[in-house]
Amino acid sequence: MAQASSEQTHFWQSPELGGIELLHAHYVEQRFSPHVHEGFVFTVIEHGAQRFRHRGSDHLAPAGSMVLINPDELHTGSKAHEQGWRYRAFYPDNAQVCGVLDELELGRQGMPSFAFSVLQDVQLHRQFQALHQLLDQQASALQLQTAWREAILLLFQRHARLPEGLAPGHEPLAVSRAKELLSSQLAAPPSLEELARAVGLSAFHFARVFRRATGLPPHSWLMQRRLEQARALLRNGCAPLTVAMQLGFADQSHLSRQFKQAYGVAPGQYRQASTARPVAVSGWQSRSATPPEIHRMPPGR
Repeated sequence: MAQASSEQTHFWQSPELGGIELLHAHYVEQRFSPHVHEGFVFTVIEHGAQRFRHRGSDHLAPAGSMVLINPDELHTGSKAHEQGWRYRAFYPDNAQVCGVLDELELGRQGMPSFAFSVLQDVQLHRQFQALHQLLDQQASALQLQTAWREAILLLFQRHARLPEGLAPGHEPLAVSRAKELLSSQLAAPPSLEELARAVGLSAFHFARVFRRATGLPPHSWLMQRRLEQARALLRNGCAPLTVAMQLGFADQSHLSRQFKQAYGVAPGQYRQASTARPVAVSGWQSRSATPPEIHRMPPGR
């Protein structure tokens, strides 16, 4: 993000997640005085280490850890490494967290809280880091809203001792209707919340039902349909740029990355091979004008 000796901050809000505040920062000399936040704070330490005081004790958060601050808890912050610390932070308000938990009927016992200030959990660190990176890119609302709910559920169930919640059932009509909607709106798909409303389920429950039925979250299932349609368009001679624009990819390079990951070749290569016309040569068909070499055994052998 930045050289070790410099400080940089990038602060923004996510409209896809209801305005959740986000920060990606590298601090070296910054020292946070004692302060509180009205909502939770989840931070992912990417590099260096942070020292902070929380609940009357001093804590050290190295790279690879997460810091969890409950609402209205006093805390500080400063470097614990000569090069400072780089981290990604989520600042959801209480309603944004409780709304997700309520979707799975997990908010009936009041506001949950965390007992630990520093968390060592490799899976959660990777999941929240990947989510934060998606929020800083051109990911769809469908993908972001699904990833946010999955991360929150895992975090609170694993470290705030929540129950399992509403189990995903078999709702074939809801899944079938969702597939129809996604297939009809490949270029501009609905958000997870819009899709769930259309099939009459809560967003979180719908996401789990859909994954159980298809093996994929909705945004990944949508990507497979986009790629299938991309193959059909390329076979018909459409240029990769046109295909990318028509199917809602961010740009041509986005199409190229996804296409090659799925099929092992670039869209341009696939189009060229699919649209090449076979040439008739002495009763056999070939894509080359030169017939293959024919090896014959010598007479008498």
